[in-house]
Amino acid sequence: MTLAITPLYAGIIGLLFVLLSVLVITARGQARVSMGDGGDQLLIRRIRVQANCAEYAPLGLILLGMAELQGAPGWVVHLLGLMLLLGRVLHAVGFGRVPEIMWMRVAGMALTFAMLMLGALANIGHALF
Repeated sequence: MTLAITPLYAGIIGLLFVLLSVLVITARGQARVSMGDGGDQLLIRRIRVQANCAEYAPLGLILLGMAELQGAPGWVVHLLGLMLLLGRVLHAVGFGRVPEIMWMRVAGMALTFAMLMLGALANIGHALF
């Protein structure tokens, strides 16, 4: 079996990560900081937004790919993929703004955690049964 759906979400989330990286680079240039954060609040925030994506997206994509490889229905893979993608976008926008848009940050994390839990449970369930 090959992966047909997961690459779509991996590609889009990859583009999101590049965008977040460009925002970090831009903030570094504005703050004239090449290493660390220099105490610049905008740079600190952008670094954390990017890092948060780097922390959660890979595990989500692994779980998504494993679910697809194990034969999960396409609609389930799409649902999990959309949860991860929307969660990461909402979190990045909500957390990246000053002041924060707290409902977006919370909704983004809730969607991400829900996807991770459902993906993990689906993979465990399929492996055991």
